[in-house]
Amino acid sequence: MGILDNFEKGLERAVNGAFAKTFKSGLQPVEITSALKRELDTKAAVVARDRILAPNRFVVRMSRPDLDRMRGLGSALTSELTDLVTQHAAAQGYQFAGSVSIKLTEDQSLSEGMVQIDSSSASAQADVRWTPVLEINGTRHPLTKPRTVVGRGSDADITVNDTGTSRRHVEIAWDGSHAMVRDLGSTNGSQLNGAPVKQAVLEPDSVITIGRTRMVFRVLAQAAPGGPATDGGEARRRNDMDGFWGPSA
Repeated sequence: MGILDNFEKGLERAVNGAFAKTFKSGLQPVEITSALKRELDTKAAVVARDRILAPNRFVVRMSRPDLDRMRGLGSALTSELTDLVTQHAAAQGYQFAGSVSIKLTEDQSLSEGMVQIDSSSASAQADVRWTPVLEINGTRHPLTKPRTVVGRGSDADITVNDTGTSRRHVEIAWDGSHAMVRDLGSTNGSQLNGAPVKQAVLEPDSVITIGRTRMVFRVLAQAAPGGPATDGGEARRRNDMDGFWGPSA
């Protein structure tokens, strides 16, 4: 039995004991805990091999009758829900960009017994913006285009001074939350983490080798004061990358 299960059962027992009359019908607090767990697991984003960032701001939307009942529990419910999010994140190895915040609010479009959760990753002073970069010889090159060509030719987006590379050697594709690498028919081929590669999903901290040049793909979290988090902060992980490559720009 996991931490979440223990917490949910403990909260359910507390509610059934002290607040049983209040929650004879409608939304149950245990249903909010389950929804928060799903939101954490769905929105957690891998930004490095040892770093998985999860949202830390949550808006829990529900009908007016349900909201009135939840508010009847006072601040104790919000505190318990905050503990749940923190404990589940620790159990799953998730990290936060800032302190956890949970707000209960009314949504007139929801029927009694229904709950919806909106989440975002943000620090106390700024939202999180994700920037993919290629680190080459200590220099970080931001990947500002959906497709970035690397090679020794002057027409490459990132030019490397390496006679062992082709003029247009590899292409890095980025869709805002996921990346792939593709060899462009180079003479000497390409390697991903030491193995030959033609085309593959590119995970954070992956090492791409072309000729004698070693490149590290990273996704950096940066503060963006006054701006919303980019898609990468709320991206859902996916396994199927079919159709990612279209005609080259």
